Amino acid sequence: MKFFKSLFLSLVLCTLLTAQTTYWWNDAVFYEIFVRSFYDNNGDGIGDFKGLTEKLDYLNDGIDSTTTDLGITALWLMPIMESPSYHGYDVVDYKKIEQDYGTNQDFQVFVDSAHAKGIKVIIDLVLNHTSNKNPWFLNAKSDPHAANRDWYRWNNTNPATKGPWGQTVWHNANGYYYYGLFSSGMPDLNFFNQEVKDEVANIVRFWLDTVKVDGFRLDAVKYLCEEGNLLEDAPSTFQYLREFRTMTKSINPETVSVGEAWSSTSKVSPYVDGTGLDFCFEFEIAGNIIGAINGGSPAALINQMKGIIQQSYPFGQYGTFLTNHDQQRIFSQLGNNIDKAKLAASVLLTLPGVPFLYYGEEIGMTSGSDDPSKRTPLQWTSGMNAGFTTGTPWKTIPTTFVDYNIETMSTDSSSLLNWYKKLIRIRQNNPSLMRGKYYYLSSTNTSLYVSARNLSSSNEIIIPVHNFSGSVVNNPNFYRNDFSGLPVGNYKLTDLISKTDVGQLTISGNGAINCSPSISLSPYGSAILKADKLTGIKDQKAVNTFRLEQNYPNPFNPVTEINFDIPASGSVKLSVYNLLGEEIGTLINGMMGEGVHSILFDANELNSGVYFYKLESGGSAQIRKMVVVR
Repeated sequence: MKFFKSLFLSLVLCTLLTAQTTYWWNDAVFYEIFVRSFYDNNGDGIGDFKGLTEKLDYLNDGIDSTTTDLGITALWLMPIMESPSYHGYDVVDYKKIEQDYGTNQDFQVFVDSAHAKGIKVIIDLVLNHTSNKNPWFLNAKSDPHAANRDWYRWNNTNPATKGPWGQTVWHNANGYYYYGLFSSGMPDLNFFNQEVKDEVANIVRFWLDTVKVDGFRLDAVKYLCEEGNLLEDAPSTFQYLREFRTMTKSINPETVSVGEAWSSTSKVSPYVDGTGLDFCFEFEIAGNIIGAINGGSPAALINQMKGIIQQSYPFGQYGTFLTNHDQQRIFSQLGNNIDKAKLAASVLLTLPGVPFLYYGEEIGMTSGSDDPSKRTPLQWTSGMNAGFTTGTPWKTIPTTFVDYNIETMSTDSSSLLNWYKKLIRIRQNNPSLMRGKYYYLSSTNTSLYVSARNLSSSNEIIIPVHNFSGSVVNNPNFYRNDFSGLPVGNYKLTDLISKTDVGQLTISGNGAINCSPSISLSPYGSAILKADKLTGIKDQKAVNTFRLEQNYPNPFNPVTEINFDIPASGSVKLSVYNLLGEEIGTLINGMMGEGVHSILFDANELNSGVYFYKLESGGSAQIRKMVVVR
């Protein structure tokens, strides 16, 4: 036997389409958690970090091959810092964990445990205001000349101006008036004061550098700075966020900053211009999803996605969601209708952007209109206190927990919970759904919403089809008569939900599409079609042995070893093809001799996607598929 090692192949992949910039959060499915309501470890009726750590396997057990966990890969934690309120949006100490939730050490154990399972962690950072019990404010109000006086906005008399929704914003303290947009208990910080910005930098450095969280959700971001009577979206706010970005990225370039700018898309998009926040939540999409389902027409959602969204943000840089902690829960808004709830999940998890689930959404938790009822304890079992605590829950749990709980729904293959698990895995197993470009497809049925997702580095196309009507739709038609931008060719269609072949798709030379897959959409039902290019590449006479190391066929990460046993003396040729069957690189091993050969293959210059590798020696050849993952 002769062994030949360390032959390197460098390939330059030339495509007509330029890859769009994406980041780790584009591959994530986030889960929003109110720690107080997740799981109680010590029986005091309040959720805590020991309980959250104990239940991490429900969210993601860290084992790719299992399907019993939810499959989320990132967490957003609502406020966790010391606060006098149940909700935590009035911070007393920005570097100390709320004592109801445990200690800083408990939180560190949680972060380390989450990271070990591949789960990113971002935390709420409330910068617009503090608690009126914060030592900074107690000092500030004690004397007009106090050290922290200018950390807040003060006036000698009451300006009597109102806030954006007509609320009182100037509050009395010792004969002077301070500005507090949300309430007298939440005085606004003054970001024109450099000491305030320096202190925020110290706080951020603590959480990023010491604790190692992965980023922040910035609360009420559009109210950070006021300029006279301009109380929101002030130029000074955008300037500060540019400084904030520079500061966080200098500590960890992978830090993510997510903004809550509850407004229309046109007012949100300036926060995501590449110089400030990484992305913001898209409130109009959330409203359009719910409106489309309850109204039986996706028209407004289609228009929002087809034009406004694609033109307003950098590629994929916006957060999608159904509801959050400030809104009535999605299941309640959909009339406790399971089919509608499944449709909402299907739409959310097949749209471009960064999806966020609100805890309990996956099991159909309900709520009233008041804030505490939107944040009730997670329903784990049908037993006492829904399995949340052995004590008395901090908030009464809705009686629906008897049927809508994790334990019961985990064993029902048709449950909403298992639907979420399936959809999350479909999204994460198909990169086009996470990072692919978005194409709208028309339909002859106005109750249908059909789109296509495609990565420029791959000929795989994913086509989500959603039925917003209460009627069955058989063999739905979708089309596009103009240039679609999708790769030309013939494709085999597979429904990723039912795992069945449902026909073929042809994209003609001018990019036109006309297709009627063999599927039946139930009322409010969905199909997720995967279109695989028919390449026409076939094996010739096989090389005796062809083995790919490092978990063939996925991934090359980015170097792997290709071992082959040639049948006779002679050179060996390795050719690389894309999914169109086009040869994009070759390497000839000029060494002669029988036996096992090895080529160490470097895929650093290949984009993520699927490729074919062909080995030839004399009259023998064999082809294998390889997946490159970035």
